[in-house]
Amino acid sequence: VGLAVAMIDWPNVTASSYEELVLKPEELQRSKCVLGFIPVIYYSVLLCVGVPVNILTAVALCRLACRTKKPLYYYLLAVTGSDILSQLFIIFVGFLLETAVFHRDVPTVLLHVVSAAEFAANHASIWSTIPLTVDRYVALCHPLVHRQISYPARARKIIAAVLVLSLTSGIPFFWWSDVWRDSHLPTVLDAVLIWTHVTIIYFLPCSIFLVLNSLIIRKLRIRQREQPCQEERGPPRRLGKTTAMLLALTSVFSVLWAPRTVVVIYHLYVSSVHQDWRVHLAYDLSNMLAMLNTAVNFFLYCFVSRPFRSVVRDIMLLRGGPLHPRRPLPQQQAPNNASNSSLYSGNNKRSRRDSTPLSPRRNRKPS
Repeated sequence: VGLAVAMIDWPNVTASSYEELVLKPEELQRSKCVLGFIPVIYYSVLLCVGVPVNILTAVALCRLACRTKKPLYYYLLAVTGSDILSQLFIIFVGFLLETAVFHRDVPTVLLHVVSAAEFAANHASIWSTIPLTVDRYVALCHPLVHRQISYPARARKIIAAVLVLSLTSGIPFFWWSDVWRDSHLPTVLDAVLIWTHVTIIYFLPCSIFLVLNSLIIRKLRIRQREQPCQEERGPPRRLGKTTAMLLALTSVFSVLWAPRTVVVIYHLYVSSVHQDWRVHLAYDLSNMLAMLNTAVNFFLYCFVSRPFRSVVRDIMLLRGGPLHPRRPLPQQQAPNNASNSSLYSGNNKRSRRDSTPLSPRRNRKPS
């Protein structure tokens, strides 16, 4: 984030004339970090708050996943785990250790390895939201299909596949250029990597979010027009909360990552971060906004989900809570059993009908 430049460019009257003779012309034209130590303080606070909050979120989601066996909580758990990886690799290793502490005075190979790890964690954090969006779309627009294809085992396989692909996608960014120190104009490789980066982290995910969320909202509006008023007090309220949480997650991501996407493209075609202090400042601020996305999901979950708040309260009060879901009432068993396939449920119904004895009332002869 240009912190190394800010921390070594302190005015020194006795050494100023010597530095002007030693530094190369392109180094004299290097843009200054206007924010100074503000990014160091910001990222330190974000790390100290974000990591414990995400760990608390992960524990709460683990309990909810074990308790309810809903794929929704497995997808949210994957998002939280990816956010923790982003905070550790990007904020702790990249911004604080590599830049603020060591001033990027480390072997070049290590810089490139850390860069690839940062992009991999970043891609995993963003793309973990895609299966959640697809799951909510299928649940609301194709409920019968969702009951057959959505279960914890398949959710874990989808999450594993997304994480492997996301981590693999960070390998090409081993050759990502240091935009604060490289004085040369962006090369063809830089342009390819920049456009690949903004497509993976913003344009493609936002396109998927926009299409699926639009279809979800359209389906909910159609249901509201078709439903009787007395039925709007039941299950649609829970679906509405889940949909609201999904819309909040995707909307916050789109807003927080938009400035960084614009600045990166501006750096590629208009003015370089290395030479223009205004682009340098915009890049620093956009990075700070983007990293804020890794620490806000906990507050969104608390605001929307009552079960999540209840589990968090139990964790904070060191209460274990029930490990298994409550036994459903007789009128609630039918919807829960509907998640099985139609063939399986039909066989069960026939077997129960054949094995159930006649009731005493049917055996009793009229007198």
